[in-house]
Amino acid sequence: MPARDATEPGRFIADFITSFTEELLASDDDAAGIVDRYHTADIVQVADGHRMDRAKLIAHTRPVRKNRPSARVEVHEALADGDRIAARYTLHVQQRGKRLAIEVSFFGQFTADGRMRRGDMLTRAVPA
Repeated sequence: MPARDATEPGRFIADFITSFTEELLASDDDAAGIVDRYHTADIVQVADGHRMDRAKLIAHTRPVRKNRPSARVEVHEALADGDRIAARYTLHVQQRGKRLAIEVSFFGQFTADGRMRRGDMLTRAVPA
C-alpha cells in the first residue's frame, strides 16, 4: 500500500480499494489482519447512513470473500488536502454473472502510511 502523500489522490483511492479487495480475495490470512493493514484501529466508515467500526468492517469481509466479486474502480475526480481525500468514482462490480455499477461520493481521512481512519460515502446505482 503506498504512502498517502506519495500518490496522486485519484490513483491513491483507486489503488487502495483495488488492493484491499484483491488481498481479501487472494489470501486466506485472517480478515482482521488484512483490515488492520488498510485501516486504523479506530476506523469509522459511514455508507449511506450505515456506520461500521472495525468489528463490523471485519464481519463485512465474510460475504465479500464468499461471493468473490471482481471489481474495477473508475475515478472521475479526486482532491486531497493534507490527510483528507474527497473523490467521486464508480465502482464496477461483477458477481455471480451480475454486473453492478455504483457511483460513490467519498470523503475520507488517511494516515501518512496510507491507512484509512475515517470514510463517509454516499452511493447510488447507475447503469452498468
